[in-house]
Amino acid sequence: MEKEELLNELLVMLFNEVLDMEHKALINGSFKEISINDMHIIDAIGIQEARNMSAVAKTMSVTVGTLTTAINNLVKKGYVSRIRSAEDKRVVLLSLTEKGVAAYQKHAVFHKQMVQTVMDGFEGEEMEVLLRAFKKLRGYFKTS
Repeated sequence: MEKEELLNELLVMLFNEVLDMEHKALINGSFKEISINDMHIIDAIGIQEARNMSAVAKTMSVTVGTLTTAINNLVKKGYVSRIRSAEDKRVVLLSLTEKGVAAYQKHAVFHKQMVQTVMDGFEGEEMEVLLRAFKKLRGYFKTS
């Protein structure tokens, strides 16, 4: 198998396996009614101060219209609340409900464990090479 084919196969498998692992770890029990995409929106809203729709849409690399549809579902399911800005009533701010914070925290723990598991498999210079390679990959995907 050529290096190009192998790299393609590994990237596709890795992407799918991470999504599958994330789905199995997160979308169960009390969070089974939301999707991985919903969980990523919850992550983008975060647990800090409320964020406006445009900021969350930019983080997610989607349009505000696309985000609105997903937010409507998350509001119905009790994960997100909408608040009008006190300074500008046209601005809608998003924040997580108690249920949303619980989902956010579960997602954060999953990612922390996943990263730690990967890091445990590499030492010294191997980790530096891995980080440089991932930064290059990220640069490629960000500009494509």
